[in-house]
Formats: sequence, C-alpha cells, structure tokens
Amino acid sequence: MNYRQYAEKYQDNLLKDVIPFWLKNSGDKEYGGFFTCLDRGGNVFDTDKFAWLQFRQVWCFSMLYNQVEQKKEWLDFAIQGAEFMKKHGKDSEGNFYFSLTREGQPLIQPYNIFSDCFAAMAFAQLYKATGTEEYAKLAIDTFNNILRKKDDPKGKYNKAYPDTRPLQGFSLPMILCNLVLELEHLLDRDLIEKTINDGIHSVMDIFYQEDLGIILENVKPDGSFSDSFEGRLVNPGHGLESMWFIMDIAERRNDQALIKKAVDITINILEYGWDKEFEGILYFMDVKGHPPQQLEWDQKLWWVHIETLISLLKGFHHTGDQRCWDWFEKVHKYTWAHFPDAEKGEWYGYLNRRGEVLLPLKGGKWKGCFHVPRGLYQCWKTLEKIEAKYSK
Repeated sequence: MNYRQYAEKYQDNLLKDVIPFWLKNSGDKEYGGFFTCLDRGGNVFDTDKFAWLQFRQVWCFSMLYNQVEQKKEWLDFAIQGAEFMKKHGKDSEGNFYFSLTREGQPLIQPYNIFSDCFAAMAFAQLYKATGTEEYAKLAIDTFNNILRKKDDPKGKYNKAYPDTRPLQGFSLPMILCNLVLELEHLLDRDLIEKTINDGIHSVMDIFYQEDLGIILENVKPDGSFSDSFEGRLVNPGHGLESMWFIMDIAERRNDQALIKKAVDITINILEYGWDKEFEGILYFMDVKGHPPQQLEWDQKLWWVHIETLISLLKGFHHTGDQRCWDWFEKVHKYTWAHFPDAEKGEWYGYLNRRGEVLLPLKGGKWKGCFHVPRGLYQCWKTLEKIEAKYSK
C-alpha cells in the first residue's frame, strides 16, 4: 500500500467501524455515562463504571468533534458522560474515584491518580468544544491537584510500607508529558514549560537507561536501579507510547536532536520487546531476563501495538528514518491480522502469545473507547503528513 491507502485504512476503521460501535453500544440512556464492559458483539456484561474509561471516552468524542467534524451526536455523547462524572465522580477534596456503580455510587476509593489525569484531559477537550467555563475550571483544578499529589500519588491508599523500598514510577511523568499539551490552552505558560522540562528530564534522563537502550518502569528516588521485581520491570508498550509524547513536545520546541533520540529509543525498545518466536510485542519483561512477576507477561495487547504504530509513523514523518517505516509495516501487518474484528467490529484487546484471541471482549475494566480511536486518528493524520512530505 502507498501512504494514501494506509491513511484511508486507518480513517475508515475509525469513522466507519470503531466510533459507530461505541456510539451504538456504550451509552447509558437511563443514568448517563458509558458502559465499557462490552462483549464481542457489543452487549453489556457488567454495568460498573470506571473513571479512567468514562473520562477517556469523554475526551475521545470531544476530540473528534474538535478535530474531525462538528457532529452534534458526538458532542452530546461526550457532554452526557462528563455530566455524569461531574455529578458523581469525585470526593469532597476533588479526587476522582476509581470506579462507580451504574447509578453513580462510589465503589473504589480515589487511590489512583490516573483517574484525575484523564478527568483533566476530558474536561479540557470538552471546554474546547463547548466554551463552557465550568469545564475549564474543572480541568485546571484537577491538573493542580495532580501536581500537588504527584510525589505521593496514592497518599493514604498506598499499601507499601514506608521507606523500606521507596520507588518512583514511570507512568505519571510519562502521562504528564502528554497531559500538559492537552491543557496548554488553559495553563500559565511558565507552568507549562516547567512541567514539560520536568517530564523530559524524568523520561529521558531518569527512567531511560542509556546503557540498555530501554526504559524501566520503576527506579529508586535517586534514579538508581532497584534489583527487585518492580525495579527490573520493563513494559515495552509504555516506553514506546511515551516516545510519541516526547516527539510531540520536541516538535513544539523544534528540537530535532530530541526527536532523533526518541526515534532511536523507539527502535531499541521495539527490538527488545518484539517476540522473536511468535511476533508481536510482549507485555512485560524482566530486564535481567528473570521470570516476570506478572503472569500475563507474554500476552499481546491492543494498546501496546497501536501506540507503537503512532511512534513509528511520527518518527518516520519527522526524520525519514527507514527503520521506522520498515518496523511500521511489520507491526501494522501483525496488528491488522490479529486485533480488528472484521465480523463484529472494533478490536480485540487481549491475545495469547501465539496471537490467538484470549478474551473476546471489546471493552472491560481497562479497555474502553480510547487507545484504538486515538491511535487510528493519530496514524491517519500522520500518514497524511507523510504523504504530503514524501510523495512529491
């Protein structure tokens, strides 16, 4: 396929398959919000509502309204989800719960700061679409709450015994690199630049291990290696996803050296995490080659592969590095052969190591309307840029 054919494939899957699937099946017309536990055919198999996925879906439909087409049904869908979470989603201190019942009663305490991260993303994007000041305030207040909590994100809900083995995790610095750009239209410029500088430093200088060419999930507070299950953990998908966040920041700053470094890291992690026997990208690895703690270590996950495709395409667009295009074609071939469900629509989320469907669900506690549509959109738009740049 040429660049145009690739772009159309991603565009068509987004607009003719994935988005209609969620629009048709996930809206809770009685209580508001979204059902995310959907079986292969889109039938609801559990009605609990998880804050991550509620806000991710609000963000997704708001983003499509802002970037693709101002469809009233998309915006209405986003607004009703946001209003449900605005009413039921947070405690008296402004922390967003992890999950709720269908009706909106809290189920799990706000132990997870990523509920707040996706809330800030959602309200910021919805403000762009509506101009409603309340959404802007919610986004800003939530972002400030994240910054207040970031050094101790779980607070009183942390199960670890204090000071025995303190570790800092990669996930939050990684997501802040993306989140700050999502809120750029709402935040003070000095705060934006500080958050970006901190994010680049954390990702590229602390968690990235130059001698190994990969990114660790957890390090000691001083940035040194912890020879423990957590300290040896590598999540190739996280590292690969973070590199397109870094490329977006680098593009904003016109920092070609940072883009090139992100491309090199993308290729290194992909070569490291690629399953040489069965293809696809492994979910978890141990940096010393020990058995990983996670029993699902060898599964192949939807989000890992779509996020990898974004990084490869952005890397190729910015640099023309042939390694990115060669790997894109390889990962694209694997992804499209295994994840999209041509018969029932949307994508499978969980494959076993051999690439066979492990769980036929289309949504659950962790998979919702986010990585697939965001990834399809990013790939579609980046492929259009590649066509414009390289097909002259």
